[in-house]
Amino acid sequence: MAKRRIVLLPGDGIGPEIMASARAVLERLGEFEFEEHLVGGASIDRYGTPLTDQTLAACKRADAVLLAAVGGPKWDTTDPQAPRPEQGLLRLRRELGLFANLRPVRPLPALLDASPLKREVVEGCDLLVVRELTGGIYFGERGREGERAYDTCVYTVGEIERIARVAFRSARRRVTSIDKANVLETSRLWREVVERVGRQEFPHLELEHMLVDNAAMQLVANPRQFDVILAENMFGDILSDEAAMLTGSLGMLPSASLGEPGKPGLFEPVHGSAPDIAGQGIANPLAMLGSVVLMLRHGLAMADQAARLQSAIERALEEGLRTRDLGGSATTEEATRAVLAHL
Repeated sequence: MAKRRIVLLPGDGIGPEIMASARAVLERLGEFEFEEHLVGGASIDRYGTPLTDQTLAACKRADAVLLAAVGGPKWDTTDPQAPRPEQGLLRLRRELGLFANLRPVRPLPALLDASPLKREVVEGCDLLVVRELTGGIYFGERGREGERAYDTCVYTVGEIERIARVAFRSARRRVTSIDKANVLETSRLWREVVERVGRQEFPHLELEHMLVDNAAMQLVANPRQFDVILAENMFGDILSDEAAMLTGSLGMLPSASLGEPGKPGLFEPVHGSAPDIAGQGIANPLAMLGSVVLMLRHGLAMADQAARLQSAIERALEEGLRTRDLGGSATTEEATRAVLAHL
């Protein structure tokens, strides 16, 4: 069998440090062909654009794409004409057709006391956020006209149908669809389409609709009620970051962005580039390694290797591994070694 080709995009801030951890683990798990490229701020500094055509072409040729983090204050600007690191990520999602973002949230037993919520609130929580990734306000028409600025939120029936099917196929018992149907017309269409898909194609599963502000409250008050949370782009972005804190730290939450079968997926930790700790060797690599788990499982059909890595992460935590964001003192390198010791 030919070696699976993985494009590595270290990006900015702590990105190169946690990508080194991912590569070390992958080299232990199997034989892969790696191709590394710049993206985000690093690409702006070198090429003047956050994503070059060459990098995009390499990603399209790959079996999977692994991204660490993009962004930082160096490239922050309110100038609409200036390139921003996040534009590279948005273009990558659009060009690869990555319309479904999966963010599993399962607080590990060893970290129940690391969550800012009480143990009895988060214990037993096991949910999945399914976020629509290529529509909505992030991709709508935008601009400025004098003293007026606008961002347009647009969704089509087809876009809603395909992400709804991903959510229903992922559910064990219930899909909770998030919207703001009491205010937004796009949310009313969202609710109508999700209702129809659920009734016609997945009648054995429960479906409930929840307004986004109530969902934000319920995630903190009673997260165990959720199985699969289905949300449009912006709502899903915000709620999944909130849900990340159930695990104790943003440094623990991985994600998978998927498109049509046979196309390369994009796998990345949910956290940002953390420029305040970049270069210090103290970043938590576990969300990055969790993203490798998702890549092995969903992107490369290597379920055994995915299970081995997930087990190694959990056993390292059970034996006391704690990085600074989890209240410990382990460095990035020490955390990586602890996981490798259990592979």
